[in-house]
Amino acid sequence: MKFKKVVVLMGGISSEREVSLRSGGCIADGLEKAGCEVTRAVLDSESIAGKIPAGVEAAFIALHGGYGENGGVQRDLDAIGLPYTGPGAKASAIAMDKFATKRLFVQSGIPTPRGTVVDIGAPLPDGLSFPVVVKPRSDGSSVGLTCPCGEGDWAGALDKAAGLGEGVIVEEYIPGREWTVAIVGDTAMPIIEIAPNGGVYDYGSKYTKGATVYTPLDETPLTEKCRGIALDAFRAIGARGLSRVDFRVTDDGRCYALEVNTVPGFTETSLVPKAAAKAGMTFPETCVRILEMARCD
Repeated sequence: MKFKKVVVLMGGISSEREVSLRSGGCIADGLEKAGCEVTRAVLDSESIAGKIPAGVEAAFIALHGGYGENGGVQRDLDAIGLPYTGPGAKASAIAMDKFATKRLFVQSGIPTPRGTVVDIGAPLPDGLSFPVVVKPRSDGSSVGLTCPCGEGDWAGALDKAAGLGEGVIVEEYIPGREWTVAIVGDTAMPIIEIAPNGGVYDYGSKYTKGATVYTPLDETPLTEKCRGIALDAFRAIGARGLSRVDFRVTDDGRCYALEVNTVPGFTETSLVPKAAAKAGMTFPETCVRILEMARCD
């Protein structure tokens, strides 16, 4: 095993703290089952000061949102020369900014829904029509995401998203199926289809038991095409190690990349472990594979 002594970073102060604690606990358990010596480090601020024990060889980042995904913790780990899982600081900052990601997708020829940044009180942008998707520019776990269907829902959707991130994005709604592709190293894992009972994959659908049906998909020409686009998206932002790319897929087979999640959820029932299981990997094996790609910039 490349790294024996590991610290799992979890918690933090973002809106995704509770999810991070669940992910971090599962990762720590998985690594221990694989034979690692694990320190569970719960962060209560945007700092790793005093949280990295002597002798630790690598950090497994399980911090969702904020400091964990905007490049902050990556820069701090780079500064002390401690290898860590997932993308580096620059790629993390790009992925955390959904509009910066969208611009890179467009520049790279990766299909993505049309969208723009809007201000509170602004009308629906020209070229878009209801329904649309409104979400914070920089938050995760679909916190603050809504799909207003008309003018009566518009102002409330903007207010909800604005209260949770730095800026608001509105983009066209793509009818179709919700797919996600986990990237581990240079491999696009089997696709997981997401079918929320309420129709919209928002925070409640993600974290309420029974609210969403998850289905691992077998390989077809369309899933192969989507996995290829996911790798293109992963590389477009300069990611490495681990990420998850979310998609909308239309009935006529068009795949639209929505965003890249650089620290995806990692409980035993989360999407990345589900994809790894479809590929024949156990949860501890998945944790170790990701850990062994840890590095710093």
